[in-house]
Amino acid sequence: MNKLSSVSLNHSNEMVAKVPEITLYFWIIKLLTTGMGEVTSDYLFEKLNPFISAPLSVLIFAAAMVLQFKARRFVPGIYWLVVVMVSIFGTMAADVVRVGLGVPYMVSTIFFIVALAAVLITWYSKEKTLSVHSIFTRRREVFYWLTVLTTFALGTAAGDMTATSMHLGYFSSGVLFAILLAVPALGYWLLGFKEIFAFWFAYILTRPVGASFSDWLSVAHSGGGLGLGKGAVSLVLTILIVILVVFRGGTAAQSVKLETDAA
Repeated sequence: MNKLSSVSLNHSNEMVAKVPEITLYFWIIKLLTTGMGEVTSDYLFEKLNPFISAPLSVLIFAAAMVLQFKARRFVPGIYWLVVVMVSIFGTMAADVVRVGLGVPYMVSTIFFIVALAAVLITWYSKEKTLSVHSIFTRRREVFYWLTVLTTFALGTAAGDMTATSMHLGYFSSGVLFAILLAVPALGYWLLGFKEIFAFWFAYILTRPVGASFSDWLSVAHSGGGLGLGKGAVSLVLTILIVILVVFRGGTAAQSVKLETDAA
C-alpha cells in the first residue's frame, strides 16, 4: 500500500465526533449548565403558568435535539443548547414526579438510579462500550443523550432529597456532593479508576453540585439561601455559559476512530 493510500485510509477511518473534548472547560461549562437549568426551570414555573412553561420547554428541547441530530459535526452552540435544555427538562421531570405526582424525593431518586442503570446496561449490551470517545453512530448518540437526560433528572432529585428531605440545606448539600465529586477525579488520577467509570461518575455528580449551589444563591433567606433571586442567578449563569462557549469554542471536537473502545 503506498503512502497516499495509507493516508486516505486513515482519513476514512476517522471522523469528527459530535461531543466535545473532555477538558477543564468542559466541566466548568457543565457545572454552569446544571445550575442554570435548575434555577431557570424554577423561575419559569414561578413566573409562567406550568401549562405554558412546561410545553414551551419541551418544544425548545425537542427543537434543539433535532438540530443536534441533524448536525454532521460538533457545533458548540447546538451541543450546549441541548445540554441546557436537557438541564431544564430534567429538572422539570424530577419536579413533576415530586410535586405533580407527590412521590417522595427518596423514591424518585431511587427510580432515576434504576432508570439510569437500565439505560447504561442496555447501551453497553448493544455497543460493548460506554465511551464518549466513540459517539459516531446514531444509536450511540441516542444512548448518550438518554444517559445525559437521566443523569440530570437523577441529580435534581438527589440534590433536593439531601437539601430538603434530609434537611441539610442547599449549601451543605452542595458541599457534600462537591466532596463526592472529588472521588472519581482522585480515583482516576491516583487509584487507577477506569476512564469511562470515572467520567460518568463525575458527570452524574456535577448535577447536584451545580443545582445545590445555584439554589443556595437564588432562594430567599427564609429558605436557607442568599436571596439573590432565580431570575438574576439564571441570567448571570447564562451569560457565563455563552462567554465560555463563544470564546472557548465549547471545547474542541474530538477525532475518533471507527473502532469499539473497551470499557
